[in-house]
Amino acid sequence: MKDKIRIASGQGFWGDLIEAPYYQVTRGEIDYLVMDYLAEVTMSILQKQKNKNPNLGYARDIPELMERILPIIKEKNIKVITNGGGVNPVACAEAVVDVAQKLGIEKLKIAVVVGDNILERIDEFLESGIELNHMETGESIVKIKERVLSANVYFGAFPIVEALQKGADIVITGRTTDTGLTLAPMIHEFGWDINDYNKLSAGTVAGHILECGAQATGGNFLGDWESIENFAEVGFPIAEAYPNGEVIITKHESLGGKVTFETIAEQLLYEIGDPKNYITPDCVADFASIKLEDLGNNRVKVFDVKGEKETEFYKVSVSYADGCSAVGSLTYSWPQALTKAKAADRILRKRLENLNLQFDEIRTDYIGYNATHESLAKEINEDDINEIMMRIAVRSHDKKSIERFGREIAPLILTGPPSVTGFAGGRPKPSKVVAYWPALIPKSLVHPEVKILEWK
Repeated sequence: MKDKIRIASGQGFWGDLIEAPYYQVTRGEIDYLVMDYLAEVTMSILQKQKNKNPNLGYARDIPELMERILPIIKEKNIKVITNGGGVNPVACAEAVVDVAQKLGIEKLKIAVVVGDNILERIDEFLESGIELNHMETGESIVKIKERVLSANVYFGAFPIVEALQKGADIVITGRTTDTGLTLAPMIHEFGWDINDYNKLSAGTVAGHILECGAQATGGNFLGDWESIENFAEVGFPIAEAYPNGEVIITKHESLGGKVTFETIAEQLLYEIGDPKNYITPDCVADFASIKLEDLGNNRVKVFDVKGEKETEFYKVSVSYADGCSAVGSLTYSWPQALTKAKAADRILRKRLENLNLQFDEIRTDYIGYNATHESLAKEINEDDINEIMMRIAVRSHDKKSIERFGREIAPLILTGPPSVTGFAGGRPKPSKVVAYWPALIPKSLVHPEVKILEWK
């Protein structure tokens, strides 16, 4: 057993800082690089891509990244774990194989975790009485079944552990929990028992800290953010994990950012419901038990985490088509910028009403005044405002209404309040709305499978 392992976050979402994983493998010593690419809406995007091309459906940044880092991780014996396989982890792995062969890299073992994609099994579940009810409304998925775009189960750490035990150098999964990516190496390296819920919860908490990348090292920090140095080369977090479940969060010394009690405490509050019941497929972590100690020099100790047995269910992330939307904007300049923008909104809404168009929702934001804080925005003296952008969005299941809305924005330039600028990009066009349907499914009905790709 190793005395400790260093697990580095390389991505917080698909589209995160491209240089981050390269920095993590080149600016200091690490044992594992973990990269989280998936959000709920991402799965539907990837499923659309796969429907058009069976060789797609994964985060296509991965092969390009691997071309840069494969020789480095091979030399340093760094293992890579990512859920960037999306809805097609096998194709992702095969793309990485192509890169390795191009670079002349031999004896590389890549594992994929499949089985999370249940899109084709929804009818089977319904026939057996599993209705995948919405976790908040209780409605059956029958209501939206014909509009479902993707359906994926959240697997946890143990399929990744199996892959690591089979000698995988790179593990590519589909919909795996963000926390499971970090927890898995700890279970594998330290031999943690499947029933040691305190240690599993400690690893889960570490995963929660790492999952959003630099958000734990000063990015998006609400505290003294101006004191954080070198955002241009911000360091992503590293979990220095120990067999007893204690973890020290740190970063590479040569990179920017900051690891303090405050940055870690703020990240721990991210996406938290009941802090005593942070439910994952692996355990139920008690975030109220967490203790933090700032050790200085960008090192924060996380310890005394408690947890309980996991539930009998997997969470299912379902996305479905829910009509169309469009967004248009016009910018009004001083004087009376806000007054002009509000008048334009009233005029536009009246014209849409006169046309008898069908909308589920119309929303107007005044950017520069209330787009962030809505009704909580402070009253301001209009003479102090240089400019206001009126941004209006509509949503409807009637595509023709959305299309007509797009033709009503530009006319306001010459048929409404004066001093309009900032109109560009042509008429707003309808875009499909993707909605989210969370559900639960008994674990006994879905089984992860680990496949190994190996060549010499």
